[in-house]
Amino acid sequence: MDKKDKLQILKNAIRSYPDFPEPGVIFRDIFGVFQNIVALRAMKDLIVEHILFLQVDLVIGLDSRGFLFGPMICMELGKPFLPIRKQGKLPGQVTQQNYTLEYGKATFELQTELIKNGTRVLIVDDLLATGGSMAAAVQLLKSVGADVVECLVIIELTTLKGRDKVGIPIHSFVQYD
Repeated sequence: MDKKDKLQILKNAIRSYPDFPEPGVIFRDIFGVFQNIVALRAMKDLIVEHILFLQVDLVIGLDSRGFLFGPMICMELGKPFLPIRKQGKLPGQVTQQNYTLEYGKATFELQTELIKNGTRVLIVDDLLATGGSMAAAVQLLKSVGADVVECLVIIELTTLKGRDKVGIPIHSFVQYD
């Protein structure tokens, strides 16, 4: 199966829910992929084909759906995984970054033991919308000396122009207007 076929299988498995969480919003749900083994394999293949040549020291997954992809990527790259979580969810020494969401404000936290100045990281998440959480993750990692190589998402909502806020190369597999 070629890349185009895998992308189509992946896109077909992403569910769309109109008017959720509020009227006028179309919610793109990645969990349909996890319920379809053919789509899940296609997604895994696409991710692996993309990441194999990235030179990173650490994979960062964003709370919470980035946790679904991060460990799989780590196993392929042979690199450790580190989560960025919402405030109050991580023990030990953490660094914080406040950010604004479409529906309010939040704080990300990161355990800093594995990050040294110049650590090359890949950030992964399921979806890029307005870019607020991804930009906050980039700022948080830069504040502890990390070098963010790329942000990898499965779905991108292009009309929201989230990539413009991030300032780091972003790779997305499926784009919606």
